[in-house]
Amino acid sequence: MITSVYLKRLVSVVALSFAVTASASVEDDIRARLLQLDPSIPIQSIQAEQLKGFYAVTLGSGEVLYVSENFDFIMSGTLYQIAPAGLVNLTDQRLKAYRLDAMADVKDQDMVIYPANGERKARVSVFTDVDCAYCRKLHQEVSVLNEMGIEVAYLAFPRSGPGTPTAQKMESIWCLQGDDRRAAMDRAKAGDSNSVQNCNSAVDSQFVLGQQVGVTGTPALIFEDGSLVPGYVPADRLKQMLGL
Repeated sequence: MITSVYLKRLVSVVALSFAVTASASVEDDIRARLLQLDPSIPIQSIQAEQLKGFYAVTLGSGEVLYVSENFDFIMSGTLYQIAPAGLVNLTDQRLKAYRLDAMADVKDQDMVIYPANGERKARVSVFTDVDCAYCRKLHQEVSVLNEMGIEVAYLAFPRSGPGTPTAQKMESIWCLQGDDRRAAMDRAKAGDSNSVQNCNSAVDSQFVLGQQVGVTGTPALIFEDGSLVPGYVPADRLKQMLGL
């Protein structure tokens, strides 16, 4: 996890003396102090949190740090609010918005899309690996999901990383278009081979995007509200989760 990596760097730094200007906002002060500790930390946003005296720092990894306004404490993990209706995951609420923003620029032409039959009632974006057993199990139910009105949009996430045999298999799929791309995906998910293709595809960039939004394994499902659901989910259960 990137958060733990950055925390290890931060705690290994000898205590520094920080000069804070009277005119600096708390957000600017926290940003400056974090960057002074580690100039490479990928800060995306800093916002006041409902936990009094703390600010949520969203990182480019799609994770959140909680920093006290006087910079005495830094925490990572999941923050819950105790509400009348039960526990509210405040961390996930922030990450939902972050994921949607990070994925907003992904074009349909750069995914492998299995459209819903008839009216589209929901769309599920799936980070997938063609050599992943549970990804193949999910793929066997794509036609069922389509019948339910659920569109499945695949993004590439070769777990072994860019430049590996799995990444090359996925490159050969992403180099194709339309029906040819779906047919190649079907063959790959069935364990069959495709002819080798090379092009300037989105496979590598989608792998990076997956890491940024918190994908650590496949399949990883992203709902339209930004929720991340890791692992295989049966079609009937997925329909329930989508409120259909």
